[in-house]
Amino acid sequence: MSATCERAAEQVTRKLGFDCHDVSPVVSVHNPFDLASWTMPVLELVIIAGAVFALVHAVRRFRGGDPINLALWFAPLVYLFVTEPPLYFPEWFGLDQQYGFIFAHNIFTVQFMWDRLPLYIIAIYPALTQLAYELVRVLGIFRHRGALVGSVAVAFVCHVFYEIFDQLGPQLKWWAWNDANTDVNHPALASVPMNSMVLFASVSFGVMTYLVVRLAGSRAADGGPRRGWSLTWRIVVAGVLTPPAMAVAGIPSGAFGGETPNVTAQAWILGIELGLLWLAGAWVLITHVRRRGTEEVEPMTPFARIYPAAYVAVMAVLWAGALPAFIDATNGVTSDGTPIGSDLYTLACFAGAAAVLTVLHTGRRRAEVLASAQGRSVIEEAPDRGP
Repeated sequence: MSATCERAAEQVTRKLGFDCHDVSPVVSVHNPFDLASWTMPVLELVIIAGAVFALVHAVRRFRGGDPINLALWFAPLVYLFVTEPPLYFPEWFGLDQQYGFIFAHNIFTVQFMWDRLPLYIIAIYPALTQLAYELVRVLGIFRHRGALVGSVAVAFVCHVFYEIFDQLGPQLKWWAWNDANTDVNHPALASVPMNSMVLFASVSFGVMTYLVVRLAGSRAADGGPRRGWSLTWRIVVAGVLTPPAMAVAGIPSGAFGGETPNVTAQAWILGIELGLLWLAGAWVLITHVRRRGTEEVEPMTPFARIYPAAYVAVMAVLWAGALPAFIDATNGVTSDGTPIGSDLYTLACFAGAAAVLTVLHTGRRRAEVLASAQGRSVIEEAPDRGP
């Protein structure tokens, strides 16, 4: 076995349709029309375009005096390069006995790091972080409820948007989990490990957002926004501290691990944590709706208005394309031999994402009408001062 393709990785990548021994160590480029599924270049386009859109938006916010969006574009990349290499090559970091081989991505148009890291995966970190943060920020939750409540809302928004994608990926061979890895990949909800659903798809993004808002959102000595080295080291610290926070959040379920893990107990704990996340997200949204009309609304931005809705629409199209094979699956496996996600949980996440977007747009119209009415009232009540 090569140093980058041990036996478990070889088995998983062969299921995806390629040999991890025959890869490029730095970068490789492939024909987007010759990938394993027609959905793959579509996925790449929506994610990479979202990351570029997010960067343009973040730079505009930075020039306007708010560095948080820009910090939340780069901090996820720091987090990515801290966490992804150990996941791909655990033996390099002495983690092969502790964690083992977890998963492998399929071959996309542009690949890095022995073809383990697709370009779209690099892009999804800032794209998704920016999507969730900007939705919550434009709702006014950070401004009126503070960094902690705002970050909880980001964790929820990140989760519902990400799981729409996460529950679909294994069926379409976007990646494959190592099902033999019982330490990390079990318990699972259909084809998705619950550890990933809780620790990666919610905790990591919520914690990172909180760290960035607290560190990069503070004022510099001169009273202005953070810039230069003062902003850079805070971005790095936020990205580096996020993985330890995930480890802390994993302690409750990890307590039932070990040589003979109690998968049932772990499933209950992770399920309760997911339930608490949904309750917290619902509480933030409901209390926000109740407070509308008493708080000043944040201006809508093109990114918040366009990208989240476009993301959900594209994911709906990709799910529609996968639906026939999903319906015909037997015992959770399609005729192509790929595992399917959870239909009920995916529908719940679509509903959660739709609820967030509905609150964003309907609340804005209501607030604008109220502000307009209040403006007219002030004019009508003003005394006639004459010419």
